[in-house]
Amino acid sequence: MLDLALQGGQMLLVLLLAPLLTGLVRKAKARLLGRRGPSVLQPYRDLLKLFCKEIVLADTASWLFRVIPYLVFAATWVATALVPTFGTRLLFSWSADLIAVIALLGSARFFLVLAGMDVGTSFGGIGSSREAMIATLAEPATIMIVFTLALMAGSTQLSEVAGFMLSPNVGVRVSAGLALVALMMVAIAENGRIPVDNPATHLELTMVHEAMVLEYSGRHLALIELSASLKLLLYLSLIGCVFFPWGLAPATAPAFDQLQGIAAYVLKLLAGGLLLALFETTVAKMRVFRVSDFLGAALMLGLLGTLLLFVSRSL
Repeated sequence: MLDLALQGGQMLLVLLLAPLLTGLVRKAKARLLGRRGPSVLQPYRDLLKLFCKEIVLADTASWLFRVIPYLVFAATWVATALVPTFGTRLLFSWSADLIAVIALLGSARFFLVLAGMDVGTSFGGIGSSREAMIATLAEPATIMIVFTLALMAGSTQLSEVAGFMLSPNVGVRVSAGLALVALMMVAIAENGRIPVDNPATHLELTMVHEAMVLEYSGRHLALIELSASLKLLLYLSLIGCVFFPWGLAPATAPAFDQLQGIAAYVLKLLAGGLLLALFETTVAKMRVFRVSDFLGAALMLGLLGTLLLFVSRSL
């Protein structure tokens, strides 16, 4: 029962913190730009308002268009809950595999692309085609990052990777640094953040994610927005779990250690959100056709990290 409670607590924790992370990034960006900005709790108010609104559907929308928000939310929530946040060796840690996380995120993206094309609008088609282009570039880079981590730790299971990174045998590794930079670049592209996409704009020439969900409203749109917040939290959790695993407590640790793990996890999210806001305020959005160069660099970094480990396991 204790293991089940810890696993359920992790699932509830990521669900509650995801909108707060989005609000923190928005608030930090506004302050860095010299504006007051909305409250960090504004995403909670927006979600509540959307859940209370009536759903408006297009006449050309099929049954799949109605089901996709629930599928996207379920896949993203499960993938986020699989990543160790405050503790390792939880009840479902055996399924917390990097390949499984990538598969769940790919499934969510696939359904979202279908939703963008289902209604038949021009904006939806543009957004879906751009999302598919980004996915074909980001997924190979992600696979190379997974290969690098698997060669270092000897496993793709996240608890095993975190345990290896905490061991004194890791040292300073060039391949780990390359994988970290590549993962950050992939996270920016996958979440539609600047410079790849601007989540705060509705300009038809630059939209990617927003173009696919323009036809959604009510609780459907709330589930899509919550899924986007969960995805951002997932990548920050993945970076914290793999490359900065300090504070992770095993499932058999006492309650005080678990609370310390939660505090360390919240601090990691705070640091990640502030760094993301600082990065987005210092760079400009790139053209859509430059995204291939951006993700190509991430692929090369992941490939170079893998090749270095074939040369020497100590690199």
